[in-house]
Amino acid sequence: MKALWAIFAALVLVEIAYPLVHGGTRAALTVATVVTGYVLSVGHAWLSRGPRAAAWLVAVTTGGGFAVEALGRATGFPFGDYDYTGSLGPRLLGVPLVIPLAWTWMAWPAWVAAARLTARPWLRVAAAGVGLAAWDLFLDPQMVAEGHWHWDAPGAALPGVPGIPLTNYLGWLVVALVLAAALTAVGFRSADDRPMYALYLWTYGSSVLAHAVFLGMPASAAWGALGMGLVAVPLAVTLWRSRS
Repeated sequence: MKALWAIFAALVLVEIAYPLVHGGTRAALTVATVVTGYVLSVGHAWLSRGPRAAAWLVAVTTGGGFAVEALGRATGFPFGDYDYTGSLGPRLLGVPLVIPLAWTWMAWPAWVAAARLTARPWLRVAAAGVGLAAWDLFLDPQMVAEGHWHWDAPGAALPGVPGIPLTNYLGWLVVALVLAAALTAVGFRSADDRPMYALYLWTYGSSVLAHAVFLGMPASAAWGALGMGLVAVPLAVTLWRSRS
C-alpha cells in the first residue's frame, strides 16, 4: 500500500499546481491528474481485492464509461447534445481517450466509500451512484469553463452554472447507478481502503476550495459541496468516530 500513498501524494501535487498554470499547461495537468487517479484507483482495486476485481472495475467503468460517452456524443443521450473540442488529446469515436479513465478514477473511491457507510447492498449502490454523480457538479462546470467540451443547446441549468443542462446531471446519476450496480460483482469484503477514503475526501475538499477561491466559480463550489457532501460528510464523520 505504500506505493498507493506515493501515487496519491503525486496526485495531490498535480492538483495543487493546476490553478497556478494556464492554457496548454493546465490542459496537460488535467490529463496527468486523470491518469494518476486512474492508476491509483485500479492499483488499489488490484492490491486490495485482486486482479479479477481490478479487471472487472476496468471493464465496467472504463469500458462502460467509453461506451456511454460515445453514445452520448453521437446521439445526445443521456447527457444532452455535447461535443469535445480536441484539447484533451487523442480521440476515438470523438471521445478523448482520457475521458473513460476519469469514470474509473472516481467510480472506485465512491464505491469503496459507500461500502464503508452501509452494509445493505442496495443502499451501497445508491450511495456509490450518488457519490460518483455528484462529482460532476464540480467536473462539468470546470471543464466547460476551460473549453474542453460544450453543449449545443444547454437549456435549463443550475442557478449560477450556465451552459450545462440539468438533464446532464440526471444522465450522470443514471449511469453512475448502473455502474455501481455492476460493481456489486466485486463483493464487499473488508480491506485496507484508507487510500480510497483519502482520495474521495481530498477530491471533495480540494474541489470546494478550488472552485470557491482559485477558479472563481462559487456557484459550482456550493452545488458540489452540497451534492458530493451527501457521501463525503458522512464518510468523514464515520472515519472520525472510528478513530475516537
